[in-house]
Amino acid sequence: MRLRALAILWLAGLCGLADPVSAQDAEQPALLVADQVTVENQSRLVAEGNVEALHDGTRLEATRIVYDQDTGALSIEGPLRITEPGGDVLVADRADLDQDFENGLLRGARLVLDEQLQLASVEAQRVGGRYTALSKVAVTSCQVCGPNQTPLWQIRARRVVHDEEEQQIYFDGAQFRVLDVPIAYLPRLRIPDPTLERARGFLTPSIRTSTLLGFGIKTPYFIPLGPSRDVTLTPYLSPVTRTLELRYRQAFRYGDLEILSAASSDTLENDGRAYLFAEGSFDLPRRFKLEFDLETTSDEAYLSDYDYSSKDRLDSEIALTRTTPLSFFGTELIHYQTLRDDERNATQPTIVIHSEYEQRFPDLWGGELRLGGVTQGHYRYSDLNVDSNDADDVVDGRDVARATLEASWRRRWTLQGGLRAGVAGHLWADRFEIRQDATSDRHASQITPAVEVELRWPWTRVGGDGGRTLIEPLFQTAWIGGERPNIPNDESTRVEFDEGNLIDISRFPAADRRERGRVSAMGLRWQHSDPLGWTAGMTVGRVWREDADPAFTRSSGLDDEESDLLLAGHLATADGLAFTARGLLDEEDGTFNKAAARATWTNRIVDLGASYILVARDPGENRDSATSEWSFDGGYDLPGDWSGEAEGRYDLVDDRFARAGLGLTYENECVSARFTVSRRFASSTNLEPSTDFGLTVALKGFSTGGSAKEYRRTCN
Repeated sequence: MRLRALAILWLAGLCGLADPVSAQDAEQPALLVADQVTVENQSRLVAEGNVEALHDGTRLEATRIVYDQDTGALSIEGPLRITEPGGDVLVADRADLDQDFENGLLRGARLVLDEQLQLASVEAQRVGGRYTALSKVAVTSCQVCGPNQTPLWQIRARRVVHDEEEQQIYFDGAQFRVLDVPIAYLPRLRIPDPTLERARGFLTPSIRTSTLLGFGIKTPYFIPLGPSRDVTLTPYLSPVTRTLELRYRQAFRYGDLEILSAASSDTLENDGRAYLFAEGSFDLPRRFKLEFDLETTSDEAYLSDYDYSSKDRLDSEIALTRTTPLSFFGTELIHYQTLRDDERNATQPTIVIHSEYEQRFPDLWGGELRLGGVTQGHYRYSDLNVDSNDADDVVDGRDVARATLEASWRRRWTLQGGLRAGVAGHLWADRFEIRQDATSDRHASQITPAVEVELRWPWTRVGGDGGRTLIEPLFQTAWIGGERPNIPNDESTRVEFDEGNLIDISRFPAADRRERGRVSAMGLRWQHSDPLGWTAGMTVGRVWREDADPAFTRSSGLDDEESDLLLAGHLATADGLAFTARGLLDEEDGTFNKAAARATWTNRIVDLGASYILVARDPGENRDSATSEWSFDGGYDLPGDWSGEAEGRYDLVDDRFARAGLGLTYENECVSARFTVSRRFASSTNLEPSTDFGLTVALKGFSTGGSAKEYRRTCN
């Protein structure tokens, strides 16, 4: 009858056979568990049956182990399995090792790194506890089920050395195969193993074919500059261009910084081309936060030609903010660069300075007092004090500075029957300084008082099935005093009327325009939450004013005494379907002056979305024709390891696509391949239509190709 034995051993002297001093010098004892343990000739230990040995975090499992004290050698019969502390696994048929498992020879060895990368060899040699040298090796991260199955890809090599300390794999005589067909041969090859997160070297290359730039290849090279900094250099070569792209990242203790840049020499432009995007965010003492964003490019078409960005206006900004429960402070400096062919940087408000501060004083006189101030200034490079009849219909060189002080007090009550009432008083003091504008005064000041009364009557109901319904009528009436001075409208050129400002004292976004006289608003809000998991809501509203305000344009929906009817709603179901819509309905002609809608469907296998926008023709906003556009985007998990995606924008006014794109991805435990095609139908004179094809293939299991754990299959 076999008895299970347990022995706690010092590797320098098993079962007390060694001298006590050497036992005390040993760093850590080993633990040996087996069905049967015997000692032969006072110096030879034999462990048989379900043998497990643990030393210094390394676990050995085998059928039989023979330890010779005189030579310090371990003879191990398999199948055996050695698991390293970091998770690497070495499997072999037989092994001859030293007592620390650091040196020796293994027959029929297979090394598995981080449960991802498999290295199968005829034999492996352990050297110094750091290196594993394998001969006649096949390397892959593909799951292989059965002896006759061929992996999707593998690297055959004469010799492979794995350096555990540097986390690198070195290949001699490497041959890359796809479905066992040789594709490439490399005499020497070095690849970081899957446990190394930041390895210096080449990343996954990508191929791009463009009708503008031709066939090209990008080969990123990653350079770590310490634990918190790195830079990636990406040469991009094609018959048309020679480009070097750069990405720099640095993480600080209280912030981060990222820089994106590229420089190109191509046949599209005679001069060199470049762009620079940089952004950073830093937490400062006393709750201050510093953020900056730098965007610049050498010409209007560069970002679009190379697909770096779709922006047609670049904004560079530095901002300092501080937010507390009772106060807010913010100041920012912005520089704009337009890339539109119908705009000129000289006549746009290129440099903008904005600062604001607000302090709340709750529980004052039964309500809340708010004090604040705003300073705003913008500068145009042009010196003309008249309009040169360009598209924007604005004085070319007009510069404006504004200072605003505001005080408001507000209070709310709950009346009988659940009626909620609120009252607020406001007082604004504004000062304007205008330069280089022959059509307006150079100085202007105004004092604007205002008072408002608001009523809300929320009705709630809980159904027998647990559903909850809210119906809330809304009403507001306000009076705003004062008269509008002879100042230009530079800040409130675009007005949005929606459910967010239906009940508001003024729907202009800035102080250069304020609503005047008596203004009332009424609305109805409905919301329902069903226990089956769906929710829905709707808002209907309208604004009435004493006199029409010419500062409101047609598409704002507020240009008459009676505004357009505001309609807004949303619906979300438990199975991932969501729909939102908003519109301003002109009831006289039954058309919408402005509308937007978005529908999405999201679940485990599909993520689809479609949007629609409509903005009516409005000369007051320099829009000579209506804007009507459909856009769609989405992805779908196809059967197997495939997934697809598509996106597009269709201009209904011009009856043409503005942009369209398709993508197809194949991803499993050992490879990730992505193919994309996109078409840009440019309408601007400084952009050309182009079609782009892209292909990226990454081998998983190495740190440069991504993790293979998430897609690990199970053999049946």
